This record gives sequence, C-alpha cells and structure tokens, in this order.
Amino acid sequence: MLRIALTLATVLLTLLSLPAHADITGPKVREAALKLFARDGYAAVSMRKIAAEVGVQAGALYLYTPDKQSLLYDLMKVHMEELLEAWGEADTGGTPPERLEAFARFHIHYHLDRPDNIFIAYMELRNLDDANFAEIEVLRRRYEQGLIDILEAGNASGDFAVPDPKLAAMAAISMLNGVTTWFRDGGRLSRETVETIYWDMLRKSVAA
Repeated sequence: MLRIALTLATVLLTLLSLPAHADITGPKVREAALKLFARDGYAAVSMRKIAAEVGVQAGALYLYTPDKQSLLYDLMKVHMEELLEAWGEADTGGTPPERLEAFARFHIHYHLDRPDNIFIAYMELRNLDDANFAEIEVLRRRYEQGLIDILEAGNASGDFAVPDPKLAAMAAISMLNGVTTWFRDGGRLSRETVETIYWDMLRKSVAA
C-alpha cells in the first residue's frame, strides 16, 4: 500500500509541476528527442536523458508520448509527411529534365535546413519495430516513386537513358542526402552553387 501511495504521489507531483513549465509541450519534447537521437544515436538515448534536455522529470514525458519508440516513429512520420507535402507543392510540372532539376534543387534546399531529420530518417530505420517500419517505408516509397516517375518519363521522351529507374532514384537520393553531412553556411560554396553542381552531376548521370 505504501508503494502504491508513493507512486500516486509522484504522479500527482508531476502533474502539479506542469503549470510551472507551461512552455513544455509535445513539440518541445520531440525537438529534444530529435537533437539527441541525431547526436548520440537512438540506442544511447533514454527517456530520462530526453527529460533532462527538456527540463522536466522523466515521468512528465509520458504525458506526451508512451515510449521512446513512439517518439522515433513520430519524428520520422512527421518528417516524411511534411516532405511529401512540400514536394507536392514544389513539383509544378514541365519536361522530365525540368522536373528532375526541380527535384534535385528541392531535395537539397529542403534538407539543408533539416539535417537531423534526414539523418534519423535513414540511419535509425533499423530501430523501428516491424509495424512502425512498415508504415514509414510506405511514405519513403511514395517519395522515391516521385523520382522514379520522372526518370521513367525521361526515358520515354528520349531525354534520359536510365536502365533501372528504381535503382537510379535510390542512388540519386543517396547522393543528394550527402550534402547535409558536409555543407555549412558561410563556407566556400553557397547553397545555390551546391544545388547547381549536384544538379549538373545528376543530369550527366541520366542523360541520353
């Protein structure tokens, strides 16, 4: 009975402490998890560590998420959904070469502002459970399919000569993702210059 009473008291104290942390919200918890997962790796990050980053007791986190796995899944899901929506708005049509250039520039521009998101989206997939992995994979395939469709259209129009559009799409995305690992604002190359260089490499790799 004493143990139950102490547990209830701890929960009550956690709830009562929340008004003093009115700025602590679900998004702030996810922001802290994103930072730590990207910096330290999912396996090395505990709920207690996330709570310390946010500035609350570990018990308070469970008001926003059931567990660490759910946090990882939520981060990936939101990233992929927002990415798909943004590309849907950026893809305004045109010839296959024009659409391919738009995709390359969009992918680099979008992810340079979100290096942690893209790192987690690709490097932490192995830490999702089977059900969550399957859902994220559906979203990833939708994004990849957009590029595959462009490459197939280019093959049909005679602009491209791509023997395996699916493989080429995965290789292209992997190449474009690499920019986030080394690019820094204020360095020798501007964002626009990097986009142009990578687009030129991609264009040459698929040209008929």
